[in-house]
Amino acid sequence: MPISEVLVIGGGPAGSTVAALLASRGRDVVLLEKNRHPRFHIGESLLPLNLPLFEQLGVAREIELIAMPKYGAEFVSPWHEQAVTFEFAQAWDKSFPAAYQVRRSQFDEILFRNAARKGARTIEGCRAIAVDFHARGAAVTTQSDEGGEQKWQTRFLVDASGRDTFIASRLGVKRRNRKHNSAAIFAHFTGARRLPGRNEGNITVFWFEHGWLWFIPLSDGATSVGAVCWPYYMKSRQTEPARFLLDTIALCPPLAERLRNASLVSPVTATGNYSYCADRSIGESYLLLGDAFTFIDPVFSTGVYLAMHSAFVGADTIERCLDKPAEARSALKAFDVTMRRGPRVFSWLIYRVTTPILRDIFMAPSNRWRLKEAVLSVLAGDIYRGTPYGLRLLAFKAIYYLLTMLKPRASWHAWRKRRQVIQST
Repeated sequence: MPISEVLVIGGGPAGSTVAALLASRGRDVVLLEKNRHPRFHIGESLLPLNLPLFEQLGVAREIELIAMPKYGAEFVSPWHEQAVTFEFAQAWDKSFPAAYQVRRSQFDEILFRNAARKGARTIEGCRAIAVDFHARGAAVTTQSDEGGEQKWQTRFLVDASGRDTFIASRLGVKRRNRKHNSAAIFAHFTGARRLPGRNEGNITVFWFEHGWLWFIPLSDGATSVGAVCWPYYMKSRQTEPARFLLDTIALCPPLAERLRNASLVSPVTATGNYSYCADRSIGESYLLLGDAFTFIDPVFSTGVYLAMHSAFVGADTIERCLDKPAEARSALKAFDVTMRRGPRVFSWLIYRVTTPILRDIFMAPSNRWRLKEAVLSVLAGDIYRGTPYGLRLLAFKAIYYLLTMLKPRASWHAWRKRRQVIQST
């Protein structure tokens, strides 16, 4: 039976990051990836606070070479005349004025190969299929592409399996998000019309009747386009996925115009049960990182940042558990608090982003009392460093609730529709 000090399931951003960090500190780490890099993955839009993490991993230059600079986000609403652009340079801390758009097949491979360079034993085409926890750690059964099985013994197990939710599914602790549920359909296009000049790489979010759509320009000329919709709309599909995606795009004339001369160049993928959370992110000998713990609506491009940040905190937590067993319980509790903080901060905005009140605020932004700077700090991912915008964010929320009370009819209809949609899924 092969042995490792730390076994990581999943070679995406979370798994590759934690493996690289631990291996660089001299830990014996095995990193398993069920597919082989490069492989397709959605979620191409990053946040400004990702960039310092690349520097710490030593991959900043590699990622810069494959990336499209992203200076902000454009929002387009059919209920408002003008589009609005938010620039990260306008956030509270002006030190992080840009982020990246990346093709995930390239991005994920860079992180995976970096983990190998740092000393992790990386194994591709190897899927974890079972786990047994015991007093000395865990025994994980894996299956290779060729069908052969192997059992690994490890002192500490890291679940970075993403939406496969390896541990949460096997322990029965994965829960659908009752406050927000949606489904998505997406693909890549070439020939899409982008924003001019410096704004070429900005993401555009289009609201429409059934949810929202994204437009993410990549550096190689491709553009990622997708729709995140209420499940009732996805269930109405009676055509094959490509036709359904094109018909959905047609419901949003500004996006359809940008794609008027574009060609579909990838398979169309649809996925449901989009938002979920596990009851816990920790156990005596395991951690859940990134999407293996929770996934929320991607409207603000939080996925990769939350995954990588959880890996940095997770690496420190694992070392404390292994080196100082007496401190393991407190280390794990602190990790769990961190894992819940990010999704909680982002979710307040995400749960309300399709309401008419929040749309109105976004489409007529004001920096009075520095409220815009506070919100932009959240959208940039600046939620863990103690940047002092907390009171402004509370004021922003208070204004939202005040406007909700001043517009009771619109707010009631939005709440009632949302409740009906969630209860029907």
